[in-house]
Amino acid sequence: MKQALLAVSFGTSVPRARQDIEAVERVLAAEAPERAFCRAYTSPTIRRILAERGEPVSGLPEALEALAAAGVKDVAVQPTHLLYGFEYDKLKADAAAFAGRFARLALGRPLAADSESLRALAACMVRRFGQPEGGALVLLGHGTEHFANMVYPAMQTALRLAGGRRAYMGTVEGWPGFDEVLAQLKEDGCGQALLVPFMLVAGDHALNDMAGDGPKSWKSRLEAAGFGVRCRMRGLGALPEVQALYGARLREIV
Repeated sequence: MKQALLAVSFGTSVPRARQDIEAVERVLAAEAPERAFCRAYTSPTIRRILAERGEPVSGLPEALEALAAAGVKDVAVQPTHLLYGFEYDKLKADAAAFAGRFARLALGRPLAADSESLRALAACMVRRFGQPEGGALVLLGHGTEHFANMVYPAMQTALRLAGGRRAYMGTVEGWPGFDEVLAQLKEDGCGQALLVPFMLVAGDHALNDMAGDGPKSWKSRLEAAGFGVRCRMRGLGALPEVQALYGARLREIV
């Protein structure tokens, strides 16, 4: 029976950031070498930009349609999404529409799908980036209006339980936001901050909202508040520990 592995990401138009997606994809492909590997990006905007560059990537429905047309009977769809949310809901609905086209169609869970994965992520962040006395680690996630945003305050608790006494979780578009993180930094007497993307890739949000030179970026606002700031410009996908967690997600469905 023909089998395939379909790795599904939101996508990025930043060439260097794409390396972090591809690093995760290589681990996924190695976990299921018996399956034909293919990828899909869910963002129409990203796909349009890449197509204009001559680097087309299929959307999820198009990728599944192509697999069905090729006679594939067993498809494992593994998202690289960080959490359950609107993007994952859409992905799940798109995959469900093809359930009758394959003998087996399995959809994997996102990275931060349970408390065990949050604890593993927190331990990784503290081990990799935990700051010395007087400094702070600030993780910056995307954030969402979806209830899945609760992953971020849960991650704050997980960081503290992992020993990250000066580790803080913030989001660009959700809660906790900049004001909440700034208040904690001041209360704890931190003078320095390392900003690290809590996202699969260091794409547009990391380049602009986190580390940009504009007055609204987290870097600029923290500097204006008197903090010394450094930024890490790689996504979670660059970390072997995170890649291994994605591999574990895939093993749940193959």
